[in-house]
Amino acid sequence: MAEGGGGGGGGGGGGGDRGGFGRGFGRGDRGRGMRRRSGGRRDEEEKKWIPVTKLGRLVKDKMITSLEQIYYHSIPIKEHQAIDFLIGPGLKDEVMKIMPVQKQTRAGQRTRFKAFVVVGDMNGHVGLGVKCSKEVATAIRGAIILAKLSMIPVRLGYWGNNIGKPHTVPCKVTGKCGSVSVRIVPAPRGAGIVAARVPKKILQFAGIEDVFTSSSGSTKTLGNFVKATFDCLLKTYGYLTPDLWMESRYIKSPFQEHTDLLAMPIKVTYQDEAEKVEA
Repeated sequence: MAEGGGGGGGGGGGGGDRGGFGRGFGRGDRGRGMRRRSGGRRDEEEKKWIPVTKLGRLVKDKMITSLEQIYYHSIPIKEHQAIDFLIGPGLKDEVMKIMPVQKQTRAGQRTRFKAFVVVGDMNGHVGLGVKCSKEVATAIRGAIILAKLSMIPVRLGYWGNNIGKPHTVPCKVTGKCGSVSVRIVPAPRGAGIVAARVPKKILQFAGIEDVFTSSSGSTKTLGNFVKATFDCLLKTYGYLTPDLWMESRYIKSPFQEHTDLLAMPIKVTYQDEAEKVEA
């Protein structure tokens, strides 16, 4: 039997029959909201990180310095530490919702927790992660990792004259997930983000300042609402506007450019537990 929303749609801010879980955004007994990781902990993880992929080795050796180099050659990102290394402390994450889901087994019902997490740098990069686990903390941690691995570039543009920095989407885009359909329309500078709570947070993380939105379908299904908005932002680079008609100048892939470095053997030093204790 497939997993469903065992927590049900009932219950308000305090949780009710949702098992103490509200509708996200800092409400409920578990206190969701903005989760900012300390810089010290991130630095420790970066020092411990031993890359196992070619991309990871190039990122750690600073041969790749931006996400655009990765997106240009369509290189899949397999290590979330590469995102932390490239973006640094500017990467923010927020738990959108935690919901209990249940599966019927012979021994009874098995309850797990499903977490929706959005990450972004407020500068044209955003990611969405969904993870299900027995414990809330494990689900959140896994969702953050998946969100980093699924980060996408968001194309920014202008509503009228090309004055100043890009502030809105370049054209009208529509995203869909389930019954939920979200449409994003460019807005003039100063209009702000005219959207509901869920898409507004994603658009802020993407670095969009002014935009109009419209939605239809069962938007109370927060998971589909988030995915539909994410699908919208994914399509911003899928439309070929006239300013992109110029002939592309192809350059070597980082794997070809740094072949000599990647051919070198990796030197990894392991320290025994006994040596650590003595130290």
